Amino acid sequence: MQERRTIEEPGFGELQIAVKTTGICGSDVSYYKKFANGDLCACMPLSLGHESSGVVVAIGPQVSGFSIGDRVALEVGVACGQCTICRKGRYNLCKKMRFRSSAKSVPHYQGTLQERINHPAIWCHKLPDNISFDAAALLEPLSVGIHAVNRASPAPGSTALVLGAGTVGLLTAAMARQAGCTQVTITDVDQGRVNYAISKGFATHGYVVPRPLHTSSSSSSIFTSSNSSSGSSTPLDGIATPSSTLPFRSSLEFAKSLAAEMLALTQNPILDSDDEDVGVDVTFECTGKEVCMHTALYATRPGGKVIMVGMGTPIQTLPLSVAHLREIDILGIFRYANTYATGIRMLCNQTKAGAGFTLPSLDDMVTHRFKGLENAKGAFELASRTMDDEGNLVLKVVIEA
Repeated sequence: MQERRTIEEPGFGELQIAVKTTGICGSDVSYYKKFANGDLCACMPLSLGHESSGVVVAIGPQVSGFSIGDRVALEVGVACGQCTICRKGRYNLCKKMRFRSSAKSVPHYQGTLQERINHPAIWCHKLPDNISFDAAALLEPLSVGIHAVNRASPAPGSTALVLGAGTVGLLTAAMARQAGCTQVTITDVDQGRVNYAISKGFATHGYVVPRPLHTSSSSSSIFTSSNSSSGSSTPLDGIATPSSTLPFRSSLEFAKSLAAEMLALTQNPILDSDDEDVGVDVTFECTGKEVCMHTALYATRPGGKVIMVGMGTPIQTLPLSVAHLREIDILGIFRYANTYATGIRMLCNQTKAGAGFTLPSLDDMVTHRFKGLENAKGAFELASRTMDDEGNLVLKVVIEA
């Protein structure tokens, strides 16, 4: 529903931003379809959108360093800045955090799918002219990938596996390559997404997971509906994954065989000759699905790391002895902290030739654009699919002013 509101002048420490581009995230789609995202239920009207960029149109009192017309990317998680966690620099874990388009805080912090918003200046990041509004909006999911790889701290020459080739999975794979991982394998049930990841250089290897058993509520998950190849919407209920349709031990065997097939893609007969040290150094689990966590544990070498990136099934049954007896570290990430400046520097250097990995174009990740808030419904319906009506890949859908 579209609603007309009045907006006040920006308050102390605030900027008023004319929003130019907003990307649609999987959590936005979940709220749109179910009025909930995981355990978080919207209990009052909630405007969506948190991947945004725009232009400064008004400046509040006690704000310096900004001018009318400045182009900015919006970091939409506003922490208290005063607690011990904030002072340690891990403000993403602040208990008083308000995050736009999330139902976690009450009253809800309204999202960025508005013509104008007032936003704290300290969470507005200035953009150089060579970064488009679309690419700037994607700094938000890029930040998730940066934070995930920062937590993983892979050594140069490491190997990595990324489960899930949605926007966050793709950008996490790219950040793993940026950090010096020489082999990055990305997996998904969607052939188009895996092909895109390899052709654009997000990953070095790709694996398409066979689909016959799975349906899922997430279009970005490894385990999606068996009819999603036709571009149909993913179901809201009737979710079935191997972990729920098979006995637990059979589900583990399935995950173990999947892991073995994924690892076989990059196995080197000389470097990987030790049967006791098979696996990747780091696995990034970007789907939030239980069976994907099983696969992640089996695919990781002894002494390696599993990074939990995707937020999905809140309560999972895992073969923890696989991690315990092989000293596999399981690390969680929650959004991001101190990442926007890094992301902007990366985008500034995309076109400069030189040795090493270069981040693929974020503009190319935008497969569909909708003009104006009045077309938001069509944008959300398309964002819940993996193909459009013409059979083209749906990756990132944005709404532009």
